[in-house]
Amino acid sequence: MRITMFRKLMAGEFGQVRAEMIARDHVLSSLGGRTADDALEAGIGAKEVWVAVCDAFEVPENRR
Repeated sequence: MRITMFRKLMAGEFGQVRAEMIARDHVLSSLGGRTADDALEAGIGAKEVWVAVCDAFEVPENRR
C-alpha cells in the first residue's frame, strides 16, 4: 500500500482533520510506541500502519 492510499483511507474513516490528528498524535504500542506518521517515516509499511490504526480504533473488518 502506498502512503497516499493510507492517507485516503484514514480520511475516509475518520474525516480529514481527525485523521491528521490521529496520525500525528496517537501513539500506537503495536508500532513500538510510535505515531502513525513516525512509523511511516521510520520505514514501516503503510499497510502495517493502517492495520495498527484499525486495531487501535476498532475499525470493522469490512472497512479495513
